[in-house]
Formats: sequence, C-alpha cells, structure tokens
Amino acid sequence: MGEVRFGVHDVAGIRFAISPLWETAASFRAASDPGRYAVHLPWIKRAVTLWEDRGLAGRLAPLHELASRPAWPGFVTPPPRCPLAEFEDELAALAATPTAQVRSDAAAAGGLTPATPYARRLAREPGPALRELADALHTWWEAAVRPYWPRIRSVLEADIAYRTRQLAEDGIQEVFTRLHPSLRWAGDRLVSTDLPAAGLDLGGTGLTLAPSAFAARCHLLSGPGPTPPAAVYPTRAVATLWEHRDTTGDGLARLLGRSRARLLLLTSSPATTTQLAARCGLSLGAVSQHLAVLRDAGLVTSHRYRREVHYTASDLGTALLDRGVARAPRST
Repeated sequence: MGEVRFGVHDVAGIRFAISPLWETAASFRAASDPGRYAVHLPWIKRAVTLWEDRGLAGRLAPLHELASRPAWPGFVTPPPRCPLAEFEDELAALAATPTAQVRSDAAAAGGLTPATPYARRLAREPGPALRELADALHTWWEAAVRPYWPRIRSVLEADIAYRTRQLAEDGIQEVFTRLHPSLRWAGDRLVSTDLPAAGLDLGGTGLTLAPSAFAARCHLLSGPGPTPPAAVYPTRAVATLWEHRDTTGDGLARLLGRSRARLLLLTSSPATTTQLAARCGLSLGAVSQHLAVLRDAGLVTSHRYRREVHYTASDLGTALLDRGVARAPRST
C-alpha cells in the first residue's frame, strides 16, 4: 500500500493535464498485451500490423524491449508540464533528459536486466540510445496514435470537464474517491495499492491529475526539477473510443432527419463542432443549428474546456441510439 501526502498548499495546487507522450508509450504497451486491453481490440488489430512493416520494425525495437518490462524507466514517461502539451514538445523534453537521470532511472527500473542490446546501449551510450528511443516514440505516434488523437483527446477532455464540475459541486475528496476504485482519500493523503510503497510527500508542489485512455490502473509519475508529480488514472467512457453504431436505420432518420441522426451517432464520443463538420460533411453553421435542436431536445449535452465546446450524447440520446440499432431493419 502506498500513499501521496498532501499539505494545504498541495490541495490548492491540484490541476489536470493531458500527456500525448504518456498515451503514446502506454498505447504501445497495450498493443503488446491485447488480452489485458480488450477494450482497445478494434484499434490494436490495426496497430499491430505496423510491426510487420520492415521499415518500421527496426525503428520500433527500443519500444519492444522496454515494453516487455513491468514498467517504463521514469525518463520515458515524465509528468506533464502543461495542461494541453503537444507531443513534439514532450518528446523534445525527453530527448534532452540529462545522462545522469537516464542512468539513474534505468537503475531504478532494475538495471534493465536481463541486459538486451538496447539496454546495453542505454547504459554505455545514453545519448545516442535516447535518440533511438525518441525516434521510436515519434514513429509510433505518427503511425498508430496521431490518426486517432482527436478522438482520444476528446474523451480525455470530457473526463477533465466531468472532474472539474465534480470538484466545483462536491469538493476534492469526492473527486479522489471517484477517480478509480483502487484510490482512497484518508485524512491528508491519497492511498492506493497502485502507488509506490515508499510514499511521496508533495511538499507544496501540488499534484497533476492526468486521465489516460490506455492506463489499466493508476500510475504516479515524478521526476527531478520543479514539475509537479502526476497521478495517471484510467479515463471515463474509454469504451466509447472505438465503438461504431450503424444507426441510420430509417426509423431514427425519419424521426430526427438523416443529418441529425448522423450527428447524434457521432456524439457517441465527445466531439467539437469543427470535428463533427469534418466527419459528416456539413458546414459549421448547419452543424451548430442541428446540435442546438438536439441539445434542446435533451439528446446531447455540451461542456466547455478552454476555447472548445464538446458535444456528447446524453443518456436519453444514447438510449435512442441503442433502440435505433435494435430496431434497424436487417438486409435480406
């Protein structure tokens, strides 16, 4: 059992963030272990075909070696430095990790034993080995994650919007209680079997909470320097990421109109007006008008995060979609 200890200033310093670098590394581990990440099977079936590409296989070798171990060395997944980081910025920070930290984190990860070719390079020549790893992560991001990033990010942002509303309504204790079944708030500390047994005293740095689509459990990310530690937790609604409903059965289309039925389907996972317009081929103005009707009817909800508004099917909208699927006529 591990714990994170809070002071008064730490509670005031709680923030949320999204880390595309974490999602990239975690998604590679998910693809390596499909049985444990069954919810991602539709994506995994496409992603693992990339390993058969001879041009990619060699570049991904460092990830294959590191993903075979119980945990990444700390320098691979540092805590996010800002709420909405870009992958390229996080990757540049990883590539600039000091040599001493690379060796220290590798030793903390069990010395990367048994020694593999990449592990030996990491110990002998950390600089070049780190560049190999950065290239591997960039390769995987471009091929397997970036094409789906708008969808993934929408789910993560929807989770953050939900937690911030919960924080405003119920307080931070309720937020922690509902983050994950393994977490428990006890007095001035966060307790979990997923946290390091040695414990961590935040010491006024605060804590970043980072939802993840590819986390199977909670993780604590920490590193040297002023960046606050981060608690990564599995996001809500991850099952909506890859689901596909064939909904435009005639009944639903006659009820709502084909465009609105299509938009309701596309809000099965959170999406912005711009994203919806790109997916359904309508103008921004038309999408906004249809969404206003759906929202007034209680079929979609909206939430704002920074400059973007995300639309998600409500419970009523989801029930209507499910009913439309069940009653959709079968082809003969």
